[in-house]
Formats: sequence, C-alpha cells, structure tokens
Amino acid sequence: MAQTKKKRSKKHRGTQGGGIDQGRGGRPRSKEQAKAQARRDTQDRRNREPTWGGAFTRGLIGAAIFFVLMLVLFDNTLAQSVVLAAFMVAIYVPLGYYIDRFFWRRRMNALAKQRAEAKQQQGRRR
Repeated sequence: MAQTKKKRSKKHRGTQGGGIDQGRGGRPRSKEQAKAQARRDTQDRRNREPTWGGAFTRGLIGAAIFFVLMLVLFDNTLAQSVVLAAFMVAIYVPLGYYIDRFFWRRRMNALAKQRAEAKQQQGRRR
C-alpha cells in the first residue's frame, strides 16, 4: 500500500557552488556560539535606557512581596497591608527608575569614554 503520510523534508543547506553557509538565525550550533550570543544579549539589555514601565513592573513585584510579608509575618490586617503596599509602589517606582537611570548614564559615559580612547589610540597608530 502506498504511503499516505508526507515525510517532512529538510531545508536545503548550501549554495550552488557546493559550499555550506553558516545560518544567521536560529539556535547556536556550539557551546561557544551560545555563550557569545548570551553575552551579546546581556550587553544589549544592559545598554537599553530605563523606562517608567519597567520601573512600574518592578515596583509592583516588590510591593506584592511586601504585601505578602506584611500579611504573613507581621499579622497585619488586609486593609493595612493594602495601604502599605500601595505606599511602597509609590516609593519603589520613582526610586527604582532614578536609580536605574543613574547607573545607565554612568555606564553610557564609561562606554563613550572607552570609545573615545579607542578612537584616539587608532588615530595615533596611523
């Protein structure tokens, strides 16, 4: 009886000349490539400017933890815990944003200084 299920075909790898090009996307082929990709992604994330949305998310997470601790460890009432958690959101969000922005600016200034020094070194070599 003829086969009814269609076999999954593999994507053709290679060029007409016979060479096999390294793929651009997808998952890394080796551990070294995976580590390099992870390092690049970490650098990209650290070099992004902080946002109020990110600070708000972190503030909510911190306040939620604070809320649970107030209920469980300190035996506060639900109303007291909610009020304290709302107060903590009001404190955590701007504080978190401005701290992130301070460290981001510091990192950007250090990177700019590094690039300027590298450019100056490159100019001296010529």
